[in-house]
Amino acid sequence: MAEVWTVLKILEWTGEYLEKHGVAGGRREAEILLADLLGLNRVGLYLNFDRPLDAGELDRFRERVRRRARREPVQYILGRTEFWSLPLVVGPAVLIPRPDTEVLVEEALRRAPDARAVLDVGTGSGAIAVALSSELPEAVVEGIDLSPEALEVARENGRRNGLDERLRFSAGEMKRLPAGPYDLIVANPPYIPRADLAGLMPEVREHEPRIALDGGEDGLDCYRLLAAGAMDRLGAGGWLLLEVGIDQAAEVERLLRQGGFQETFRRADYSGIPRVVGGRAPGENRGGPRREEV
Repeated sequence: MAEVWTVLKILEWTGEYLEKHGVAGGRREAEILLADLLGLNRVGLYLNFDRPLDAGELDRFRERVRRRARREPVQYILGRTEFWSLPLVVGPAVLIPRPDTEVLVEEALRRAPDARAVLDVGTGSGAIAVALSSELPEAVVEGIDLSPEALEVARENGRRNGLDERLRFSAGEMKRLPAGPYDLIVANPPYIPRADLAGLMPEVREHEPRIALDGGEDGLDCYRLLAAGAMDRLGAGGWLLLEVGIDQAAEVERLLRQGGFQETFRRADYSGIPRVVGGRAPGENRGGPRREEV
């Protein structure tokens, strides 16, 4: 007689199994994976603890557990995540958006609430561009990335959130930014020093795209490019806002000042870590081009 696996039984087994494979909070992650597979929320899962899983459900769930035990991120297994309370698709072609990056969006909206022309450099999943577009209905938001696969993900996220008419995603790189002029340029560039990559968690080191992580020898390669090249792409009074890694804020702010930016600042995330550095181009901000003028 085949063994009966109820929801509760398989959650208990899976939680212990994932913990043995180095996954912290194994029980919670087992609940997330199973609830998604069964089309339930976590409360619904608790109300169905005695429900047996059929053979097909067991097979699909076991495959998810095998992937998680290999330290593949839950977001890639599910194929989705949330950022700025917006649903996003994600996959191995893009970095998984982090809650810390929402501080960059907050600061962008505070510094440039009337922006009409916005550029997101290294857009990846399009998380920042989608969030800003959702909050700035009069703005044209452009996102550029080197990866064709990442751009496809970003376009899908624009479509899923009903913003594809206001969003433009195209191939581009930091060495040659689009001409603009922009009221606001934002970026969450690669900032991990190359020597530190090997010490990252397996979920990041082995599954997220290296191109989105590797910031060069000291982690600051992209900041040097942006500090030197963004000024010519900003309109008068336009803002450049950048997410930074731990212990990088002071040096990035110095680079912005060296590049001629004024009113430079640092903003901490909600853990108290300096997370956003920004500066303003000289001159009076006149609001940028209206959408019909772009």
